Amino acid sequence: MEYPEPNIPRLSVDVEDETSDLPEQAARLLREHWQLPQGPVGHLVRIAENNGIVVVYSPAQTSAVDAYSFEDIHRPTVVLNPAKHDYFRQRFDVAHEIGHLIMHVDAEPGGRVVESHAHRFAAEFLMPADKIRDLLPSRADWRTLGSLKEEWNVSLQSLLYRARTLGVMSDVTYKNAMAYLSAKGWRRREPGPVPALEQPSLFAKSVEILESVGVSEKELAHEARVPLELFRAITARHPQWGDAEKPTEEESLPAGVVSLFAS
Repeated sequence: MEYPEPNIPRLSVDVEDETSDLPEQAARLLREHWQLPQGPVGHLVRIAENNGIVVVYSPAQTSAVDAYSFEDIHRPTVVLNPAKHDYFRQRFDVAHEIGHLIMHVDAEPGGRVVESHAHRFAAEFLMPADKIRDLLPSRADWRTLGSLKEEWNVSLQSLLYRARTLGVMSDVTYKNAMAYLSAKGWRRREPGPVPALEQPSLFAKSVEILESVGVSEKELAHEARVPLELFRAITARHPQWGDAEKPTEEESLPAGVVSLFAS
């Protein structure tokens, strides 16, 4: 099985640059480079893999770590935290890490400005300003926000933040909306349909093909010089949860049988 060659444009952004719009330019550059449609982004993990980025789940770990990325001599890689098990958060994490790969090849991760760059990149990549600005409400119209959430595959919190940063929603309205989200418990689990996590497939498909010709998982783990359980976690299509991190049955099921945005 041959993997797609890495296909990532570069637009280096100075780690001390807090004022330019280079992160937004990088997001627009990538959408054009990957020839994405003008509106919402589709299956982002599949798009990334089709452009040579390996996406994997790490073993279960603390939920304080969202995701991270790196690039070695072989190919760029995005590592997701299985503790999140949130479709919308995962998509933003993937876009955020792709932003790092494009803008911060040699930068130390975790810095305030660097993380702000990646957040701005992800927001513009998933919600292009020129396409979503006129759709965003200036007040906390939950019906409209719920429809946008389902159409654009982003969270309510992302939409509210986008409305504020684009000048559509005032700071006071934004803060009141976020306070309402907190009071309703929506910052932990938002209302509306909960799609299944986007699944990586490059490594999982490779393992399936090799097993079909007689190369076992155990042999592959030995060749890679990693414990079998770690190998399974990294090559899985689904997150491998420990008992403490595994979502409850309620959290694992779609929540959208009845719309919670209806008045």
